[in-house]
Amino acid sequence: MFDLTPDQLEIREAVRRVMRPFDEAYWQACDREHRFPHDYRQAMAEGGWLGIAMPEAYGGAGLGVIEAAVMMEAVADSPGAMAAASAIHINIFGPEAIHRHGTDAQRDRWLPKIISGDLITCFGVTEPDAGLDTTKIKTRAERTNDGWTIHGSKIWTTTAQQAERVMLLVRTTPLDEVQKPTDGLTLFFAPLNQGHVEIREIPKMGRHAVNSNTVHYDGLPVTQDDMIGEEGKGFRVILDSLNPERCLIAAEAIGVGRQALSRAVDYARDRTVFGRPIGANQSIQHPLAESWAELESAWLMTLRAAALYDAGQPCGVEANAAKWLAAEAGHRACERAVLTHGGMGYAAEYGVERLLREVWINRLAPVSQQLALCHVAERGLGLPRSY
Repeated sequence: MFDLTPDQLEIREAVRRVMRPFDEAYWQACDREHRFPHDYRQAMAEGGWLGIAMPEAYGGAGLGVIEAAVMMEAVADSPGAMAAASAIHINIFGPEAIHRHGTDAQRDRWLPKIISGDLITCFGVTEPDAGLDTTKIKTRAERTNDGWTIHGSKIWTTTAQQAERVMLLVRTTPLDEVQKPTDGLTLFFAPLNQGHVEIREIPKMGRHAVNSNTVHYDGLPVTQDDMIGEEGKGFRVILDSLNPERCLIAAEAIGVGRQALSRAVDYARDRTVFGRPIGANQSIQHPLAESWAELESAWLMTLRAAALYDAGQPCGVEANAAKWLAAEAGHRACERAVLTHGGMGYAAEYGVERLLREVWINRLAPVSQQLALCHVAERGLGLPRSY
């Protein structure tokens, strides 16, 4: 795949039309005030975009990860950047677990509300002491007469301040009692019952408009109806979400990088020093041209990974490679945009410093750049496992 289809191009343009009212001033204010962009999220919900990859039977568009990637690239290639993407990110890949592994009753109960925007969700997997080693999570669910109670802590739970439910991975069987480390983990779509959870926002570098949190669970009650898939098989359930999320993170990094590059090009064309536009100087031209080439290359890999996923073919190597390429290219484009602006790149006025702060997350999550390369080395090149 080298070119988008007419329908995919229309998706990009339609999303851009939704994004236009939410300008630089809007996102600067959200960032400055640490204010969640509710009206932007509502506009995306009213346009039907939150269910782009969900079945039409539940109110979705029934499209693929390619179309979702096109959508999220357009969202991020705007003044909203990663804040805009993060405000709806979970809606695009999170419901996949319910769609693929939930019961008919669960799909009927939750998917229409998620797609319409009436039900805000979040994702609870990472823990303070486990990090990327998901098999070592300690949050546990203990059996009761009515179901389970959950105890433990999760970190980096985005939008927990607004969410009503959390896609929560916990241990239902202790690690020392299972044959494989990935066994004994169970996924719940748990209510965030305020009487049993404590949510604390984490002050962070960027995306101030979208909160990230530490969430403590103290006897949170859940029922059998809240369980997604089989007990003890939760790790396998979330695997279906991992490659699509890597494709979306890649698309978002590319979008932010393109937004930064566009601003840098405009500034380089207009800024005159020593009687000529600074964009006439090769020391300005070449880094920006390199970023264009890097972003375009990463986009092709992202489309390839998404196409493989949509075709039901293995895509782990391509999805991790796309995530790595896009995160690096997006970060470099934002850094070069700041440098192109010179001293003004350090000022909030031009917005490129905010883009640089926000694009950092794509290098850190949902998997580190190093582990993405480990996956490519092991699965793509056949090298021995390094961890």
